[in-house]
Amino acid sequence: MADLMKVDFVTGMRRMFYAVSVNESSFKDPEDVPQYINEATPFFNIFMLMELVISFLMQDGKFRMNDAFTSISAGMFSRIPLIFLRSVTMAGYIWVHENYCIYELPWNSPWTWWIGFLAMDMAYYWFHRFAHEVNFLWTFHQTHHSSEDYNFSTALRQSAMQVHTSWVFYLPMAFFIPPSIFLVHQELNTLYQFWIHTQYVRTLGPLEYILNTPSHHRVHHGRNAYCIDKNYAGTLIIWDRMFGTFVKEGDDIAYGLTHPINTFEPFKVQFGYSQYLIDRFFNLPGFVNKIKNFLYGPGWLPGKPRTGDINDIPVVEKPVKRYNVELPTWLNMYVLIHFLLYFAGYQTLMNKKGTLSQTSVLVFAGYALFCLSCFGRLFDNSTSSKYFELTRCVLFMMGEIVLCQLGYYGDDKIRPTFMYGLQGVFAFSIAIWVAMIVKAGNRAEEISHLDLSKNGKRRKGD
Repeated sequence: MADLMKVDFVTGMRRMFYAVSVNESSFKDPEDVPQYINEATPFFNIFMLMELVISFLMQDGKFRMNDAFTSISAGMFSRIPLIFLRSVTMAGYIWVHENYCIYELPWNSPWTWWIGFLAMDMAYYWFHRFAHEVNFLWTFHQTHHSSEDYNFSTALRQSAMQVHTSWVFYLPMAFFIPPSIFLVHQELNTLYQFWIHTQYVRTLGPLEYILNTPSHHRVHHGRNAYCIDKNYAGTLIIWDRMFGTFVKEGDDIAYGLTHPINTFEPFKVQFGYSQYLIDRFFNLPGFVNKIKNFLYGPGWLPGKPRTGDINDIPVVEKPVKRYNVELPTWLNMYVLIHFLLYFAGYQTLMNKKGTLSQTSVLVFAGYALFCLSCFGRLFDNSTSSKYFELTRCVLFMMGEIVLCQLGYYGDDKIRPTFMYGLQGVFAFSIAIWVAMIVKAGNRAEEISHLDLSKNGKRRKGD
């Protein structure tokens, strides 16, 4: 709510579409640049809620709870490291600008703003293209493409590690463009790309020739053969048209990776491909092939072209199958309630990170990541999910007691009233999972006895 109060509705909506004036988005110092992405959080929620309502009314399955929560979780996952680390992008940019700037364009000139806009967008195009065509960069970027749905939540499915490779592509701008102008366009370019992640906007008419649109970006997220390595644009589609990577939307698109990851667990979403790439490194013959494993495209194999053979792309099945695990209604509601509670705690962590000790922030961040893993395991209905969720709830109860004793609520150590209700929710949750584990244990014991009985009868009859 605090972020919502920092910007009025009209201004916030204009920012989502890059519809800002030069005067209102030109600043002398990076510290003066608004936190466009943080302030856009309420607008992300509004867009997703609207799309959810449309999908529910149309019953078209374009918005699934498990996939959407996985995407939102990936977005949260990607922001947690930033609690501890200064933005490597800005740190690198400012260092190059201060030490190697050739000619600094005036920060308050409209020409500087427009040059920055074009330079930022073209730099993003080349980063994005390399992220698809160079395997070690794809290791991080594939997280964004792992969703088999295509909606506003998909835009939030971001890699925690991608920022540590993308910043290099923007450094040439530092020779001329002030850091403040770069930061403005970096954030607005990111915001623009949020709203194009939808299936409900079919075409923008003549603007399709200039702008990156939902239609163009749907192609980029497709796993159909004609969609592979196409439409890398950020804001302007002109770069794809210029450099030969543009293709128009055609057949019905199946979204996601050509080889789906088939999980909602966030650590596997983030790092599953890294493990695959490392395993392949050790299995490939020859030193040169091992190097190519990281520098060539994801589809490359010995004897294949650098970016792979398009004929190796699996044919999209019809009807399209998406990874899904049917859960009981009560469990879906359980995850929804706990995820909302978690989101409130996550926002509290982000808002108070400057007032907490480094140890406290580290503990909270570790617990936040553990929570996301628990939710993912529940959506996968994995055998470990009961034990992980029980542990999560117990840790919350214990942690809350410790915080109270350490004076988190004040020197009088009196909890706010709502915390007693929250304790009740987690106590009830613990009871649920203890009962589920006991029931599963009894069931396993019954099956074991039944197997022994059957084996005994077979031996007796032989």
